[in-house]
Amino acid sequence: MAEDMKLTYPATSKVDLVEEQFGEKVADPYRWLENDVRTDKAVAAWVGQQNAVTQGYLATLPQRGWFGQRIKALMDYERFGLPQKAGQFYFYSRNSGLQNQSQLFVRKGLQGAPRLLIDPNAWAKDGATALDAWEPSKSGKLLAYSVQDGGSDWRTIKVLDTQTGKVLTDEIKWAKFTGISWVGDKGFLYSRFPAPVEGQAFQQLNKNQEVRFHRIGTPQGADELVYATPDQPEYGHGAEVTHDGRWVVITTAKGTDNKYEVHLIPLAGQKLPSMVSLSGNTPVFDGPRGSRKKFAWTAYTLIAGLEHDWRLVEGVGDTLYFMTNKAAPKLKVVKVDLSPKANMPLPCKKESGQGCLVIPALFQDLVPERAETLERARIVGNRLILSYLKDAASTAQVLSLDGKPVRDITLNAIGTAVGFAGKPGDPETFYAFTSFNQPAAIFRFDSNTGVSTPFAKPKLTFNPDDYLVEQRFYTSKDGTKVPLFLVRKKSLAAAGTAVPTLLYGYGGFDISLTPTFSATRMAWLEAGGAFALANLRGGGEYGKAWHDAGRLANKQNVFDDFIAAGEYLIAQGVTPKGGLAIQGGSNGGLLVGAVVNQRPDLFAAGNAAVGVMDMLRFDRFTAGRYWVDDYGYPSKEADWKVLRAYSPYHNIKAGAAYPAMLVTTADTDDRVVPGHSFKYTAALQAAAPNGKPHLIRIETRAGHGSGKPTDKVVAEGADVLSFLAQWTGLKPG
Repeated sequence: MAEDMKLTYPATSKVDLVEEQFGEKVADPYRWLENDVRTDKAVAAWVGQQNAVTQGYLATLPQRGWFGQRIKALMDYERFGLPQKAGQFYFYSRNSGLQNQSQLFVRKGLQGAPRLLIDPNAWAKDGATALDAWEPSKSGKLLAYSVQDGGSDWRTIKVLDTQTGKVLTDEIKWAKFTGISWVGDKGFLYSRFPAPVEGQAFQQLNKNQEVRFHRIGTPQGADELVYATPDQPEYGHGAEVTHDGRWVVITTAKGTDNKYEVHLIPLAGQKLPSMVSLSGNTPVFDGPRGSRKKFAWTAYTLIAGLEHDWRLVEGVGDTLYFMTNKAAPKLKVVKVDLSPKANMPLPCKKESGQGCLVIPALFQDLVPERAETLERARIVGNRLILSYLKDAASTAQVLSLDGKPVRDITLNAIGTAVGFAGKPGDPETFYAFTSFNQPAAIFRFDSNTGVSTPFAKPKLTFNPDDYLVEQRFYTSKDGTKVPLFLVRKKSLAAAGTAVPTLLYGYGGFDISLTPTFSATRMAWLEAGGAFALANLRGGGEYGKAWHDAGRLANKQNVFDDFIAAGEYLIAQGVTPKGGLAIQGGSNGGLLVGAVVNQRPDLFAAGNAAVGVMDMLRFDRFTAGRYWVDDYGYPSKEADWKVLRAYSPYHNIKAGAAYPAMLVTTADTDDRVVPGHSFKYTAALQAAAPNGKPHLIRIETRAGHGSGKPTDKVVAEGADVLSFLAQWTGLKPG
């Protein structure tokens, strides 16, 4: 039996590396495992040895085959992405069921015959090259799309002619954390970083992000610099063009916090730039041989200082609409009039030619803050559509453009509604609704009439009515009430049977966890287990205060919330003691590592996926520097002491009876570099070599999660669930 199998872990060499930080000597014996597996032979050998041990163990698990078959069967249904309209055309993604990657289709008219535009399944033999973002031009005649290879965050942007399906010669490299925003049909704006040092693409810090304009038919070397801040290399920039083509809105951030500056570039009546544009308060010249030309675009500062959340809703003529948390922690909708009659803009005379806006109290509240958290706002036709979170479940409302309520959008279940994208003047929009027991169904919505009609509804191989979706509230260590979703078979709930339970959490970065469908989770439920999702502090479920209560010096609240959720599930008889498994990814992987250190007795098994495990060095790789908004600065003593107190890698204790652990990561994860998981696993194995299994599963040609092909999703899901089932006593079939 697997539980009796004696494991021999690969020998992991240690280095004598001790650094003194703020008066404390900190050992880092596995620092060498931070090196890139693609270029360091010793790390590559360690990865191969660890995978061999892990796969050898997983092969003994009797549940593995059953979970693989069920996950595959549950994923085998036709599913669609949200349609996007451009000109006469509707673009949408579709997966027939088990295709590794979804394809992109187009229809002329809503009832037109579907025509395949892009099939990424032909791009790579292993299915690991994915179609990421895509954006049609205003007329729908051209489409720009980004390609993701092996799960990396780097993107290559290409362009095709939607009439002929021909891929044009345009190709953009080193794009990352970018949107694609068209200026008519002539070109598009995108964000990129400088090309990294040779061999450092997957580890080098990301700095000096720029917004560039690419004119169709020209090489990337001719792309015009639109906005950058060379004097502030840590600032990142994204660009959006309003639907009427009048404004470019540049949003600037420094980290992961929703704190932005906003700059405007007026487009109406202007020709596109030929060579030069602006950067912050400093002119940037981008001409041959350093030539200086007249500024073609002028960027005006609308919102200065990184203080509040500002998200563009839309522009209608000279009026821009934003969501903001300024004086509204759960967000509100405001508008600003930029017309000459409002004395806007007022140019400033500067030697650089830079423009600015003198801003008296020009923002007007349109939709005030409510008790629920505002998630998104869109203008569709002549209506505002607002999506709110009420206790982490979606509600939606239609309002007039002057902010007066028109009607609610009825969703009829606990779940998540996403979409509602559209444009002023056209009442048509689409949204998707999903829940734990319901894969996403796509609906067409008329904002004038309020009528929803199905666009695509999945055909299921299970009955959603067999499952009970509940929302409960439990009390955390300090008395805070925390919401928790609980899903299980109705028959088990009615019988009051305690069953093995999988508890999931995240708790960070203002991210809200809401009810969504997962074939992997459904396989766990079919096997007779329960699934629980805790809406921990640090997320965005209740606005800014909820986020602030779970970050920086308050991070321990997140761990306390998760531990309290586990205690609640046992106390309520949902799961037996010894039957609780935990899971989390990325910041949630950190969560799993931290709570296992703090309460190893509470959990039977854990899966820490692509986790941030070394909290003293996270800011030294790729995008890690952004995370200081949530975690703090390891270079600052007060922050360092907080981080040191919970860092999973640094708080493993020799001889502790840790639960069974399966760590999962991937060799091409350039978001949370796999060295985090490598070092943590090595330390865990060394601390308790004769205890329960502490294994690592390292996927090849995969990254932080997005773009993962279906066959890898199925295989990983089967491995993880069979491991967790083995150590919680779940016996499917």
